[in-house]
Amino acid sequence: MKKSFSPKEYIFLSLILLLSSACRETVHWQAAVPEKGEVGAHALPDTIAPVSAPFDFPDMEKSVFPDFAVSIADYGAVSGEKVTEAINRAIRDVHERGGGMVIVPSGIWLTGRIVLLSDVNLHLSEGAELHFSGVVADYQPAVYTRQEGVEVYSLGALVYADGQENIALTGKGKLVGPARDCEIQKRQMRGNVIENLIDASSPVESRVYDGRKGGGVFLPMFFSPIRCRQVYVEGVTFENTPFWNVVPVYCDGVVIRGITVRSEKIPRGDGIDIESSRNVLIEYCTLSCGDDCFTLKAGRCEDGLRVNRPTENIVIRYCLAQKGHGAITCGSETAGVIRNVYVHDCVFDGTDTGLRFKTRRNRGGGGENLVYERVRMSSCGQPFVWDMLGSRTYVGDLAVRLPAREMTPLTPFYRNIMARDIIVEQCNRLVKAVGIPEVPVSDVTIERIDAYCNQLMTLQDVDGMTFRDMIVYGSDSILALTDARRIRFDRVSFCLPGGKPAVRLDGELSVLPEYIDCRFSDTEISDGR
Repeated sequence: MKKSFSPKEYIFLSLILLLSSACRETVHWQAAVPEKGEVGAHALPDTIAPVSAPFDFPDMEKSVFPDFAVSIADYGAVSGEKVTEAINRAIRDVHERGGGMVIVPSGIWLTGRIVLLSDVNLHLSEGAELHFSGVVADYQPAVYTRQEGVEVYSLGALVYADGQENIALTGKGKLVGPARDCEIQKRQMRGNVIENLIDASSPVESRVYDGRKGGGVFLPMFFSPIRCRQVYVEGVTFENTPFWNVVPVYCDGVVIRGITVRSEKIPRGDGIDIESSRNVLIEYCTLSCGDDCFTLKAGRCEDGLRVNRPTENIVIRYCLAQKGHGAITCGSETAGVIRNVYVHDCVFDGTDTGLRFKTRRNRGGGGENLVYERVRMSSCGQPFVWDMLGSRTYVGDLAVRLPAREMTPLTPFYRNIMARDIIVEQCNRLVKAVGIPEVPVSDVTIERIDAYCNQLMTLQDVDGMTFRDMIVYGSDSILALTDARRIRFDRVSFCLPGGKPAVRLDGELSVLPEYIDCRFSDTEISDGR
């Protein structure tokens, strides 16, 4: 007779199985996976701990500025009135003096675009709120920016910097974006994908969308430095963004720590997007988003290949993702390649997906050398997702799987990915991998995982995926393989209806998975509801 177990009983049984397994140090790795209260902005320490990454990574330190400070009130700023000119004049003066801090005191301050300059720390005091205008004219003239992986001239960002060095945005204050029904929103360029709006062969200087004479604009990001070095962000809160929140583009040496992002119901309201930047540390951040929380991008389609700048050497640690489509996502803009990424000691609570790898047939580049460890996922829809095809709504016939397409410079890849020491407390489907026939998802290792799931796995166009030292409890035992091969289960304990996974093979290239020292238990799991 089959017995049903609740999630609490499942956790207890997991520990019993782990202790009885001759494998393996499992108790140690489980104890090292952080709880929710140990990560996120509220847990921010005063200092930056050394980084130990599986690739060369520079020492990261807090930015240092000259001991000089001014208040925007010294420049005539009055709380409740528009202070754009006062803030920008204070920034210019401090910059010209050699650097220092520009303080935004407690109060509500109305502003348009703020432009940061080298050696200036814009500091929001506790109780300070910068409320940004929704009027197009407050963000003119157009500035050089990158919009969804394509270079343009448009509104840029609410807080913007171009070609600066040693800039900072710090404090315990809050930045609040414009109202959802503002002029900027009403004037935004409309189209299902940006490559249908901008001719990739046109000179960048001609791609001007400044809203003049009734023309359209691209939505501004919240904070987006471009072509900058030594960018430091700490402590502030971002709310109600018009578009993506914190977006370094073509930057080198970025530290983002202890920030909070609240954009839960905002379409395309990504939290942190790293765009073709390198040497980036993100730690102790709390993100609740209407789209992806932490995202890595490297340019889009032909324009991304023209620029050809990777996102590389990225460390994300001690962060909390609450609500959002993807907790940590690579892509779908992948043209310059996303590589050398290390994510560790994070908690995902209530996100649709956990680790998400996106691209499309025409996006180019891809992702490689990606390592994830010591992650806790709670109430996560799908912990591991690869999506390389996309939807016909956005890419047309390229979303049709067969026939396999010819290889071109725009053919993307995902390979050499490691995920280990991960606790999945509750999820729908454990793994969904959708590659493309011409370049399958390849060389993926997932090991030391405890997972409680409703559905097991769907693997399509995968060539090389190993699951090792895992305990999987599921209420469904189907393992669906479509042109999937070199699938290996090594020392995996399955607790499934029927015991062993029920394999469904489709496609001429599919091969039955290999099982090495696995355990199978015919146990039916209750979801506890």
